[in-house]
Amino acid sequence: MDIVWRWYRFDEFDTPTLFKYLRLRQAVFIVEQACAYPDIDDLDLVSTHLLGWQNDEIVACLRLVPPGLKYVEPSLGRVITAVSARNTGVGNMLIKQGLMGAAEQYPACNNRIGAQAHLQGFYGRHGFVTVSDEYDEDGIAHVDMLWTANV
Repeated sequence: MDIVWRWYRFDEFDTPTLFKYLRLRQAVFIVEQACAYPDIDDLDLVSTHLLGWQNDEIVACLRLVPPGLKYVEPSLGRVITAVSARNTGVGNMLIKQGLMGAAEQYPACNNRIGAQAHLQGFYGRHGFVTVSDEYDEDGIAHVDMLWTANV
């Protein structure tokens, strides 16, 4: 699967790209997961956003929150693989691209995520280790996981 990866600061989005990105987040986090919560928040404005494009569609995305805002460490979040790209390896590519971008933007920093508990195995394959007990976030079981930079 040929994916073109591109990082965006919020002020770099053109209107059609921003619309596609937010529509995908809404489709997964609000509709598919039947979870009414404020997906769009102030962290979007200060984060960088990684979009994976196939042709003219976004098939994967995440945001990278700077250190000191959500956690002490930078944090990958809002991780999505579009339904059309699931079970194709795109999710693994997304995390690899996200960690590479995080290392470029925040050299020698660890990365902490709030992962849905059922995805611990997926994130574990990328070097994340569970560092908290399970907790409820918006009606979904989560755990904190930490990826340690090789310094």
